Amino acid sequence: MTVNAELVALVEKFAESGWDLIGEPAKAWLAAYSSGRDLNAAAEVLVKAVEQADVECGSCGCEFDPLYKQFLAMAKQ
Repeated sequence: MTVNAELVALVEKFAESGWDLIGEPAKAWLAAYSSGRDLNAAAEVLVKAVEQADVECGSCGCEFDPLYKQFLAMAKQ
């Protein structure tokens, strides 16, 4: 996972979503990122959460639908 400003902005948006499924893993990832800790474990949990969110809600028409796909594409880089 290549970390850049766009990726961080997406994760911040997930953290502020109010949906625990993606919000809590996003907050954990941001905490690891800001403290300089290894992101691998937090990234793995976040990717799984976003994949699940995409399955459950990825076509509901909300603003997050395209963000799930964008994040997942970026996470594979």
